[in-house]
Amino acid sequence: MARVVAAAIIDDGRLLAARRCGGRYAGQWEFPGGKVESGESDHQALARELLEELAVTGTIGEQVGGGWLLPAGHVMHVYRVTLDAGLVPRCVEGCDELRWLAASQTTSVSWIPADLPIVAAVRDDLRD
Repeated sequence: MARVVAAAIIDDGRLLAARRCGGRYAGQWEFPGGKVESGESDHQALARELLEELAVTGTIGEQVGGGWLLPAGHVMHVYRVTLDAGLVPRCVEGCDELRWLAASQTTSVSWIPADLPIVAAVRDDLRD
């Protein structure tokens, strides 16, 4: 069972969603992140994933809920992330579009099904 980490990046009351550009979930939206490599902590893995996927750094904060069960028995740990000042995320690897979503817009994209309960968990942090 792989351990996976993801970022709930919230800025100015909006949530960042990334559209997958390949694999089984191509065209669906997700939280940026990926697998924890051997010897990495969750925070180290998430910092690496943010740099690789979005070319950004940030402060990794509290965990959202407990572990979220994914297909194939993987468990995803989601952390609130605040981007470092002045940084603008861009698709580098694994996504082809980014979108900032207000609370009322979180249902306007087709999320990977496993991410839907996480969206609901962070919706209170968002505003319209």
